[in-house]
Amino acid sequence: MKYRLMDILACPYDKTFPLVLIVIEEKEYPERKYEWEKKPFCEEYCGLLKKSIKEVGESAPCEECIKKEVVTGVLYCPSCGRWYPIKEEIPILLPDELRSQKEDIEFLQSIKEKLEKAAPDLAQKILYEGKPFNIKQ
Repeated sequence: MKYRLMDILACPYDKTFPLVLIVIEEKEYPERKYEWEKKPFCEEYCGLLKKSIKEVGESAPCEECIKKEVVTGVLYCPSCGRWYPIKEEIPILLPDELRSQKEDIEFLQSIKEKLEKAAPDLAQKILYEGKPFNIKQ
């Protein structure tokens, strides 16, 4: 998932923006070049720095951001407690009724230790209280 997607993604249920991004695995593509005249590229939120564009301004690291992708991670809505997986660089923001409980729990179990290291403050909420599924179920 490109970090710049954080500029447009909101919770499908309650429209909370921005979502919290927890990166488990990242990949770099050094051959990519920032080719736009405008900087910053994002309008509201810098996903790489996890700050509003108003805070970042023209010092936004767009040249660095364009070279990175989130391979594995979690998007978390602090308002409703829903979490969404990022698998193989793809954020999966499906409604609850279209999600697979088995697949979601397997995903959480596979990233549990890394999630606890990456976001100790949120890991317990996601793992044991997260919606629609969690490993406590």
